[in-house]
Amino acid sequence: MLIREATQRDDHAIGELLVRAFEETYRVKMPEVKIGENRKAALRAVAEKRAVAKVWVAEEGGRVVGTVSVWPAGAEGSEAFVPGAADLRHLAVEASQKGRGTSKALMDTAEKWARDSGATAVCLHVRRGVHGLARMYMARGYVRVPSGDLDKLPDVFLEAYALSLPP
Repeated sequence: MLIREATQRDDHAIGELLVRAFEETYRVKMPEVKIGENRKAALRAVAEKRAVAKVWVAEEGGRVVGTVSVWPAGAEGSEAFVPGAADLRHLAVEASQKGRGTSKALMDTAEKWARDSGATAVCLHVRRGVHGLARMYMARGYVRVPSGDLDKLPDVFLEAYALSLPP
């Protein structure tokens, strides 16, 4: 498996992977959650995301099988809630990659980039109720930071987590 920075030629594959992964996760773990057309369009807006954030892909056999994005500290659209922090979003892997280390490799790459870019921390948000994902982040050292929560109810409530990046 190769982890590399995404390019324009990856945009469609990344967008479709994000929509598939989010829909699949919610269908299995939170069937009451439906992803609307606006959310799907936002997930598919990869070119716009690459204009302000770093986007990586996991590639295997010439196929995009995973992705993650990081907004640099202070970048437009960042939802980081710690001064000087990077904002990690849109971690997704193909179902066939689960348990194969793809998420870990993507997270390692994203966190290293954030540290190397001078970020003081990595912030992220997890939809309330997505306990498995929250546990994965906590196992990596992320801690729950309720003051960074995003209340977008009635649509969604996002719980905040942060990882400190010592210099």
